[in-house]
Amino acid sequence: MGFSEKQEALVKESWEVLKQNIPQLSLRFFTLILEIAPAAKNMFSFLNDSEEIPHNNPKLKAHAVKVFKMTCESAVQLKKKGKVVVADTTLKYLGSVHLQKGVIDPHFEVVKEALLRTIKEGIGEEKWSDDMNSAWTEAYDQLAAAIKAEMKAEAAALPSD
Repeated sequence: MGFSEKQEALVKESWEVLKQNIPQLSLRFFTLILEIAPAAKNMFSFLNDSEEIPHNNPKLKAHAVKVFKMTCESAVQLKKKGKVVVADTTLKYLGSVHLQKGVIDPHFEVVKEALLRTIKEGIGEEKWSDDMNSAWTEAYDQLAAAIKAEMKAEAAALPSD
């Protein structure tokens, strides 16, 4: 299914609100990921030496902002471009890193749940709707599919033993 004009409008409208608070929402996003799936902490080397989610960890903050912004910005341009557009080198890198870290389909679902909850909190209950949920779900699913495609290509290029 394509990304409709209505979905695009909802994503853009909410992104304008979310952009006002990227640092806090980005940390909330990662906090939710780790609350939903505590074992995911082991996938982030900068969290290895911590028992709790270190909100003051500069590497976590930087990573969270980068991931949250890229996810949202890829959603905003989805209708215009007709597909997920992230720099090819970035998409290849994402595929490679996710493959190396052992990311599997359920991990993408955890991230989607955390993203949707973060967006809902970020824009407020009064602006959240089933249509808004569907728009962000479609946008995220397309980004996840693009990353998974790169993971598959990367895995296929690996020498088999």
